Amino acid sequence: MNPTRFATRLNSFASAAHRAWPGQPGKPSILQMAERASRVKGLTDLDLNYPDHVDDDPAELSRKIGDLGLSINGFAMRYYTNPEFKLGAFTHPDKVVRREAIDLTRKGIDATREAGANLMTIWLGQDGFDYAFQADYAALWQHEIDGIREVCQHDPDCLISIEYKPNEPRSYSLMPDAATTLLAIKEVGASNLGVTLDFAHVLYADEQPAFAAALIARHSRVLGVHLNDGYAKRDDGLMVGAVHTLQTLELLRQIRRDGYQGAIYFDTFPDLTGLDPVHECEVNIATVQRMLEVVARLDQDNRLASAIDRQDAVSTQAIVQELMFGAQSR
Repeated sequence: MNPTRFATRLNSFASAAHRAWPGQPGKPSILQMAERASRVKGLTDLDLNYPDHVDDDPAELSRKIGDLGLSINGFAMRYYTNPEFKLGAFTHPDKVVRREAIDLTRKGIDATREAGANLMTIWLGQDGFDYAFQADYAALWQHEIDGIREVCQHDPDCLISIEYKPNEPRSYSLMPDAATTLLAIKEVGASNLGVTLDFAHVLYADEQPAFAAALIARHSRVLGVHLNDGYAKRDDGLMVGAVHTLQTLELLRQIRRDGYQGAIYFDTFPDLTGLDPVHECEVNIATVQRMLEVVARLDQDNRLASAIDRQDAVSTQAIVQELMFGAQSR
């Protein structure tokens, strides 16, 4: 994970637009938000939503972002172009709508490659159900598997990463947790398929982030890491380490041990309350850098490995706290 690449959610940089672009009517443009993001010390990459952020010339867009000193880490699919997608994209009951969603994803993959990236993140939050007796679960699952398999086959050299989430907008998502997502990946059987771990999603899936990462590394691979934080009830999008500091630290240690080489992406929501997105992102980067320094010290401390082998929670807590905050003064 050295040197670490840091990416961020582009829409965060529309936060407090009235202060950044006083007197400008409407929303800031893609390049305005990208220029604002380029002011963040230590930021290396952006992730773009498709088709929201991408025009007819992804290569030219990539060049303009490159001129700002940033790279494109990857694209993330958004299924908003057709209101029918609210009832499902890959799982819609109408095969015509399913075909439209699959074809839109294939175009998104093509655009990703034209922009010089090779990571497409698919969050299938609209694929699920809300009521008992609403759906044939076996048919729903089969549609999902078939859709994912087809988009993976479209360009085997482009990585496809599933970002799971328990619910929202649907009451129940078909991909709610790590285990279900891994089951789907096994059925799809595509070598370019993996998982994006979103910290807040993992928390309110009632999972321990590092355990989820370990399972994914065992049965598939982590292709994306979205850091944020929250209170495990919804997708709060708080700053990194604001609530679950130790769990974040443990996740960083786990993915480092498993050989994760991708970017650390900040999926936080400073725009919800008008925070300064440049400062917020810089603090997130500094937080992760400090945590990675702690991780390095932890991995050099034989006491921790020994205590973990014994499942001695008291000793592991004491060691981690000491390496985070220093030895207690006497």
